[in-house]
Amino acid sequence: MNKIEIQNLTKEYKMYDRKINRLQELIFPKMNKHTTFTAVSNLNLSVDEGEILGILGRNGAGKSTLLKMITGVVTPTYGKLKINGKISSLLELGAAFNGELTGEENIYQHGQVMGLTKQEIENTKQDIIDFADIGEHLNQPVKTYSSGMFARLAFACAINVKPDILIVDEVLSVGDVAFQLKCFKKFEEFKKEGKTILFVSHSLEDILKNCTRCIVMEHGQKIFDGETKAAVDFYKKRIAEDVEKKLGNEVNYIKEEEVKFKIPKGNDYWFKKMEYNKKLEAYGNDKATIIDYGVFDKNNKIVTTINNDDEYIIKMKIKFNDDIENPIFAFGIKDVRGMDLCGMNTEIPEITTGKFKKNDVVIVSFKQVIPLAPRKYMLSFGCSKYTKSGDLEVFSRRYDALFIDVVNKRFTSGLFDLKTEINISKQGKWFYEK
Repeated sequence: MNKIEIQNLTKEYKMYDRKINRLQELIFPKMNKHTTFTAVSNLNLSVDEGEILGILGRNGAGKSTLLKMITGVVTPTYGKLKINGKISSLLELGAAFNGELTGEENIYQHGQVMGLTKQEIENTKQDIIDFADIGEHLNQPVKTYSSGMFARLAFACAINVKPDILIVDEVLSVGDVAFQLKCFKKFEEFKKEGKTILFVSHSLEDILKNCTRCIVMEHGQKIFDGETKAAVDFYKKRIAEDVEKKLGNEVNYIKEEEVKFKIPKGNDYWFKKMEYNKKLEAYGNDKATIIDYGVFDKNNKIVTTINNDDEYIIKMKIKFNDDIENPIFAFGIKDVRGMDLCGMNTEIPEITTGKFKKNDVVIVSFKQVIPLAPRKYMLSFGCSKYTKSGDLEVFSRRYDALFIDVVNKRFTSGLFDLKTEINISKQGKWFYEK
């Protein structure tokens, strides 16, 4: 069952150069004194029951406008919008609050706005009070609240109305650490209950962790709709493309099978001796090209299985197609869902990598222990450089290029093996015990 059904949804705003122009149009309806800005354009979208839909896009992409139309805060210019179920929004916390009323009075007012009966409000009031945990301030006017107390009460009201659809827009991290923990715990409860959730965040890790599907928006339009990891990879590429356009460069997308034409014949590929990804994301402006990569043990032999107690060397081979000074070399490790776990680059320890001329071939080695918990992971590689304006110019990237298996005899909890040594020492009775 579709909880949200959207067809050709569009929101246009009239833009005026001067305030008087708006008045002139009101007095003379046939007079056109405005330009039109389209925040959302002909968007089609359906969200099924139990789906957690991530929405990615840069500032101005139309994400907030879309959510405001879904919640009824903004009226669409045209298009169809069908909602099946009760919506609770964490989009504009406390929008229905009256500063002159007390916290408790605002609980009743918020419930009425959400369409709850007096009895339903009474049934949820104590849950809201307990969750907000603002103590005696509950009986004080909301206008006297700090921003933190205001957010706590507003969040508590929004999530305790038992919604069918929850809309979250970068607001899970309100209040202090203890309250943030409660927010995330509640969010996890909603997920387990099979609630339909629209989740907007600039944190790609949060999107990967929480969402079952993801769309990418740009200039008010949906430009990608699909599996979450694929959406995140697509979004990263779009950001890289924009930087290269700004710099006047083209972005080249390289298929794995085309790599061999970029290096001399007879090269003994490292990656082909490992479990490598034939459908990796490979792109950059090609001023430098990552032509090979692999993982080696202390005897300089290629390995595919890694013991997290031992030291290994992660290598990448780069061919320079232009003169470049002090590029950044990097590798990263992800889990199979695409979550970034750890990595290293030459900028973190402030290494001056040097000057490289066209046709130079360089091998970069990262020697280290990989203390991850036993399971399968993905390795990515990159060669880039920050421009004077602060933009990251991508020469070459190989996302999710290699698969590695991390093993160890120890059982571990979580993503990392902390290699903990535990000692228990009996000290005898406390000094005050008889």
